[in-house]
Amino acid sequence: MTILTTDQLRQLNMYSIYIEEPEHPLFSMQSLLNAEQTGNIMDVIQTVSQSPNRTVAASYFMRRLGMFIAMQFTNLASYDEVWNGDLERLRFGAKVEYGKLAVSMFAVAEDWQDVDDENREGAIRNILEFADSAIRQTRSVSSVSPLILWENIFGFLLWQYHVLLSNPGTAEEARNDLNLLKDDSLWSGIASRSLFATYLRGCEPSALLNTEVRTTCCLSKDIPGLMQCGFCPLKKGG
Repeated sequence: MTILTTDQLRQLNMYSIYIEEPEHPLFSMQSLLNAEQTGNIMDVIQTVSQSPNRTVAASYFMRRLGMFIAMQFTNLASYDEVWNGDLERLRFGAKVEYGKLAVSMFAVAEDWQDVDDENREGAIRNILEFADSAIRQTRSVSSVSPLILWENIFGFLLWQYHVLLSNPGTAEEARNDLNLLKDDSLWSGIASRSLFATYLRGCEPSALLNTEVRTTCCLSKDIPGLMQCGFCPLKKGG
């Protein structure tokens, strides 16, 4: 167990992760991964987000979860800490953000733990397995492409590594973590190669900012109140 700093709490809140009890609880991560409950939960996400179908709802959900996953890597590089708690204590609730009802995440502060250097690779592998399990379970009740869901995560991760690598205080740790993320062996059993390395196409994260790096549309354009992203691949040739 570790103690989250004020700066950590601020960063988490910026990414719609709150260290408090949800006022309007919806479900837990453990419930989402329960095959008997996944379908009903996806319907709840569809209702709260006003998505037109489960495919769009699944993509919406993975963008929300993608913020949490991106913050895992940020906390690892900045504080040598990651969330490593009971999935039942990682919860989702309905919360108004920027004037629109959203599916937000709620965690327990005591579930962040220190990561030693010798356990760093294992911590990153655990984060990837967490993401993979969520993607596989989400796809079991929707017709969404796995690449859409992974790219939803990578979009946040790209920005975080741009920030981390630009900061002398976190550059070394971030570089080491990024190299591990690009290592095909760490993705064994998840994909045949590093999906993040494929996403980067041999470029530095900073070089890909404000470019059309995605190969899939995140489908946000289909949700009322949200807009098509500025670099959506569907705009190509338009």
